[in-house]
Amino acid sequence: MLPRWNQALLGQLLQGVPAWGPRRKSHQKSLPEQDGIPFRRAVIGTFFQGQPSLGNQYLEDALLRGYLKRHLPPQVFAEANQDLQRFGARVSGEILSLGQECEAMPPRLQQFDAWGKRVDLILTCPAWKKLKGISAEEGLIAIAYERKHSNWSRVYQAAKLFMFSSSSGMFTCPLAMTDGATKVLEVMKSSGPPGEAFSHLISRDPKLFWTSGQWMTERKGGSDVAHGTETVACKQDDGTYKLYGFKWFTSATDADMTMALARIMDAQGSVTKGTHGLSLFFLKLRDEQGELNGLEVQRLKEKLGTHQLPTAELLLDGARAHLVSQVGRGVATIANMLNVTRIYNSIGAVGSMRRMVFMARDYATQRFVFGKFIKDHPLHTQTLARMEVQVRGGFLLVMELVKLLGLEETNMATTQDSHLLRLLASVAKLYTGKQAVAIVSEGLECFGGQGYMEDTNLPIFLRDSQVLTIWEGTTNVLALDTLQVLAKSQGQVLQAFSASVQDKVASASDRSELASSVQCLQEALGRLALQLEKLLGQGSTSMEMAARDLAYTLARIYIGALLIEHAAWAEASPSDIYASQRWCEQDLCPLDTAQQAGCYEADAVSRDIDLVYEGSPTFKRKGSAQASPQTEV
Repeated sequence: MLPRWNQALLGQLLQGVPAWGPRRKSHQKSLPEQDGIPFRRAVIGTFFQGQPSLGNQYLEDALLRGYLKRHLPPQVFAEANQDLQRFGARVSGEILSLGQECEAMPPRLQQFDAWGKRVDLILTCPAWKKLKGISAEEGLIAIAYERKHSNWSRVYQAAKLFMFSSSSGMFTCPLAMTDGATKVLEVMKSSGPPGEAFSHLISRDPKLFWTSGQWMTERKGGSDVAHGTETVACKQDDGTYKLYGFKWFTSATDADMTMALARIMDAQGSVTKGTHGLSLFFLKLRDEQGELNGLEVQRLKEKLGTHQLPTAELLLDGARAHLVSQVGRGVATIANMLNVTRIYNSIGAVGSMRRMVFMARDYATQRFVFGKFIKDHPLHTQTLARMEVQVRGGFLLVMELVKLLGLEETNMATTQDSHLLRLLASVAKLYTGKQAVAIVSEGLECFGGQGYMEDTNLPIFLRDSQVLTIWEGTTNVLALDTLQVLAKSQGQVLQAFSASVQDKVASASDRSELASSVQCLQEALGRLALQLEKLLGQGSTSMEMAARDLAYTLARIYIGALLIEHAAWAEASPSDIYASQRWCEQDLCPLDTAQQAGCYEADAVSRDIDLVYEGSPTFKRKGSAQASPQTEV
C-alpha cells in the first residue's frame, strides 16, 4: 500500500495533473453561482489559488548565467550557454515529471518469486530507469572525464547537475557515487574488470552506461570506518577475492557495480585492525547470467526522505570482488571519492535552495492577501531576499570548489589550490547542508498552509534536504575533519585560505560601494587569526569544542570574499553588489563571538555535560558506578 501522499501524487500524474510544473498560461475559470448564492450544493466556490510554476531553470537564473560568462573562456561559454538553455527547459518539463513519478512510485523489494526461489529484486519505476538514460545522454558524468573543455569541464558539468538535482527524484545520489567511483578508477589506472567498468561509467550511450554504489557503512558506524568495518575479504586462487560481511546502509542499491571496503584475511584467519587494515574493492552486483553476486538484500530502508532512492541492508556472502587499492590503502584511496561525493552533496544542497526560492518568488506574484500580492508586502520580500543571499553565497562556494577540482584533475592546480580543495570540500559540504535545511524550511512558510500539504509536493524538499547534513559525514564529523586538515598542514592550509581571501577582495579595491564589505571581511580575517592563536594555547579539548564555529567562520569569510569578487566584476548587476553587502552584515567570525563568551574555557565541557544531563538517570560523575554516556560526533 502506497502512503497517502504517494497515492495522491500518483493519481495526479495518471490524470496528467502535476503538483507543480512548467510555467504555462492559466486556464482558471470562475464557476457560476446558482441563484446568486455561492457554495450552494455542488458549487464549491469561485476562487482557486494559482500554483507555483517553473520556467527555464537556466534562463531565469541570473547568477548562474553571470558566473559562467565571467569564468568560462568565450568559446566554451558559447557552447555551454546553448546547451544549458536547452537543458534548462528539459529540467522543468520532462525531467521534473519523471522525478515526481519516482516519488509517487518508490522502489520495492521482491525477495522471492512465485515458486519460493529467493531472487531479491529491487523493483524501480520506469521513470527511474528513464532518468538513468537521460543522465547518460546529457553526459552528466561523461562531461567531466572527456575533458573537452580542459579544466572547465567540471564547471560545465556542475552547472548541469545544479539544475538537474532538484527535478530528478534524487538521481543525483547514484550519479555522485558513480562519479566518485570513476574518479578512483581513473586515479588508480585500474585494469581488468575494474578498468573495463570505467568505459561504462563515462558512456553517453544509455545501453552501455553504468551507475555505481558505495558500500562503506556497517552496523558499528558510518564515518568511523577504521573501527566500524567488519567485512572480510578472502583471496582466491585466480587473484580475485570473496567478501563476507554486512553492509548496513547502501544507497542506489540497484546500481550495476559498487566500491566496498573490507579487511583482507590471511591464511590463519587474521585481519589487520584499524585504518591500515582496510582495502578497497570493486564488484559487480550481478553476474553474466543476471544472478546476484553472492549478495542477499535483507530489507529496504524506511527513511525520512529520499523515498525515490533504493537504500538497502546487504549481506555479503562470498561476493566476488577485485582489489582496487593497494593492500591496506583503502581509506587513502577513497579520499578522491569523498571529495567528489561531498561536492555532489553541496551541489544538491544549493540546488534545493535555488529551486525553493524560485518557486516561492513565483508564488509571491500569485498569492493575494491583505489587499495586495505578497510580493508587495515588504516583510515577505525581505524574507525572500535573505534567502536569495544565502543561495548566492552557497552557489559561489560550491562553484569555486568545482573549479579547484577541475584544476587538480588537469594538473593545473597550484599548491595553494590543492590546499584549498582539501579544506573547502569539508567546509562547503557541512555549511551548505545546514543552509539547505534552513532555507527549504523557510521556503515552506512562504506557501502558508499549502507548504505543509503532501499533495503539493513541497514537503518532499524538506524531507530530502535533511539527508544533506548526514550523508558523507555529519556537521560535527566534517568540522573535526576541517580541524585535522588545518593541523596536519602546520599552517600552510590556513595561509592558503587567507591569501586566497585577500586576492579576491583586492579586485574590489577601487569600488567604493564595496568598501564597507571589504572592511568587514578584513576585520573578520584578523579576528580569526587572533582566536586561532589563543585556541592553540588552550589545548586540544578547546580546539575540538571550537571546531564547528571554526568551520562556519571559514565558510562565511570565504563566501564573503567570493561575493565581493563577483560584485567587482565589470558586468556585475546592482543585485550582485547588494548581495555581497547583505552577506557581510552578519557575524562573519562566530569563532571569535563564542570565544569571547567563554564557550571554549577549561570548565565548559563539564558545564555542557551538566546542562545536557541534568536530571538524567543514565549519567553519573566519574568515580560512580555508572559510566558517562558516549556522544557520537
